[in-house]
Amino acid sequence: MTYEDVKADLLALGDSEKAVFFKRFFKTGPGQYGEGDQFLGIAVPPQRVIAQKYGLLPVDETEKLVRDPFHECRLTGLIIWTSQAKRSGDQNRKLIFEYYLRNKSFINNWDLVDTSCPEIVGNYLLDKDRNVLYELVQTDHLWSQRIAMVSTLAFIRKNQFLDTFQLAEMLLTHRHDLIHKAVGWMLREVGKKNPDALEEFLHDHAGRFPRTALRYAIERFEPARRKYYLAL
Repeated sequence: MTYEDVKADLLALGDSEKAVFFKRFFKTGPGQYGEGDQFLGIAVPPQRVIAQKYGLLPVDETEKLVRDPFHECRLTGLIIWTSQAKRSGDQNRKLIFEYYLRNKSFINNWDLVDTSCPEIVGNYLLDKDRNVLYELVQTDHLWSQRIAMVSTLAFIRKNQFLDTFQLAEMLLTHRHDLIHKAVGWMLREVGKKNPDALEEFLHDHAGRFPRTALRYAIERFEPARRKYYLAL
């Protein structure tokens, strides 16, 4: 069971027409956030089937997938790591976490980040020091910053909101809408668990919010309440 086996299975599923569509969808043109990425043209469900087939792929072989030029190889590798992290003991979770962070430059689109970081990073850090998230968010690397923010979904699910709020505040002046969307999404998830906590945060910060982040955060509010916050 090797990287080459997985890639051969993925190559067999490639669809050139879908690849063209995915290149547009994931913004791979010059100056866009996914500039230069390559696609085989495979939807996510077949990738999950392959990831399940190779669920015992060694971590170092999976790393080769995560470093592959093709987007689908990277996503399949991350799905494998995510599945392994869910069912592993702490020692192997730590190994996957370390491999993940050292390969973060290859986790370079929103689907790759969002599929993997809540489990691999967030759940691993539930009972550990979380300073690494603050280090990531202070980099000038878009995807590291999104990893930091979206990883807090694991904390939110456990009714732990402090890191979400602190990281969101650090990102309020970020220039990119993919960060605005991540911030708003995580705040909306807080609101599902504790509406009062979200409103308290919004009371202090809504006037500084990028519009995209604010709209995401208040998406579930009643119309009158949404109107109030959008007017701040």
